[in-house]
Amino acid sequence: MADDLTDVKKVVLAYSGGLDTSVILRWLQDTYNCEVVTFTADLGQGEELEPARQKAELMGVKEIYIEDLREEFVRDFVFPMFRANAVYEGVYLLGTSIARPLIAKRQIEIAAETGADAVSHGATGKGNDQVRFELGYYGLNPDIKVIAPWREWDLTSRTRLIEYAESHQIPVPKDKRGEAPFSVDANLLHISAEGKVLEDPAEEAPEYVYSRSVSPEEAPDTPTYVEIGFEKGDAVSIDGEAMSPATLLTKLNELGGANGIGRLDLVENRFVGMKSRGVYETPGGTVLLAAHRAMESITLDRGAAHLKDELMPRYAELIYNGFWFSPEREMLQALIDQSQEHVSGSVRLKLYKGGIHTVGRTSPTSLYSLEHVTFEEDAVYDQRDAEGFIKLNALRLRLAQKRGG
Repeated sequence: MADDLTDVKKVVLAYSGGLDTSVILRWLQDTYNCEVVTFTADLGQGEELEPARQKAELMGVKEIYIEDLREEFVRDFVFPMFRANAVYEGVYLLGTSIARPLIAKRQIEIAAETGADAVSHGATGKGNDQVRFELGYYGLNPDIKVIAPWREWDLTSRTRLIEYAESHQIPVPKDKRGEAPFSVDANLLHISAEGKVLEDPAEEAPEYVYSRSVSPEEAPDTPTYVEIGFEKGDAVSIDGEAMSPATLLTKLNELGGANGIGRLDLVENRFVGMKSRGVYETPGGTVLLAAHRAMESITLDRGAAHLKDELMPRYAELIYNGFWFSPEREMLQALIDQSQEHVSGSVRLKLYKGGIHTVGRTSPTSLYSLEHVTFEEDAVYDQRDAEGFIKLNALRLRLAQKRGG
């Protein structure tokens, strides 16, 4: 037990109802002799959450929070991130990373509502999530106490965890009695798999790892066309039908998954220093990213678009490392949001066997000028102007060459 945590009275636990957090719940009660408030968030992971309530009640919890946060998740976290086209290390759409600040935010709010003096999570001491949760906690309440059981207890293996559960009458799911084939985290944006059968990066991930998409080989032989409408950088409709943020992302997940889109096998650099191999499925997000970039292609000025692309890796790294509530992320967000003022219109995509092909884009605020770009005769562009433009840009190159390099 950490020295500054000896007087904890009440703790808000991020609780899934699974084996790990159920053991943590009992361990907190026993180790700290404190009251535990459970918080279970529906972020679109696709699991029934009522069993979490029943388990918490069984273990004597009086204050149980189970909340549907899907709309808030997509509206206030996923969509702002997608305005930036955020991608970590070239490919990862940050599906796990972006969910953590929302969970941390609600835990801190619930702590204030219930008079709790501490919060707790089930992230291990090896991963990124401990950092993301705790930076979120401290960024919102600098005086909150944090309990991270995986860094404190001696339950260092799956076997010892199960033994603890059985000795404390905690139900153990049948599939957890053996070694789990891999670890899964899911929300409305993505599902990730890590560990066990995936730990050797030289071995292809078995097909059973994937749950949100068919393989490209098994996808339909005819393409699916979809039109996505945008207002100020956010997707607002599919095929002309207005949808809420979570409803829209759910629909894009269905369309992308059915066409084998959004699979990623990645070896990434964790914030804590090690490399890890993960297999991710982000079907709707992958479609949304392609559509948003296509929308920006006709509505963003070149300077604004290129500056956004320069800043994007920094922004993505901030989210990956857990700095959602940092001043620098908020500064970048203000710049990104300002750039989206005219990113409105619609984009038509063709989805086919794992591929996304932009086939049309239109906007009432388009900067695309057919009059200027045409190969036919025009009255707005004097090609002779290009000579002076080129000579001025070449001046420093010519002077350097005359000097001798």
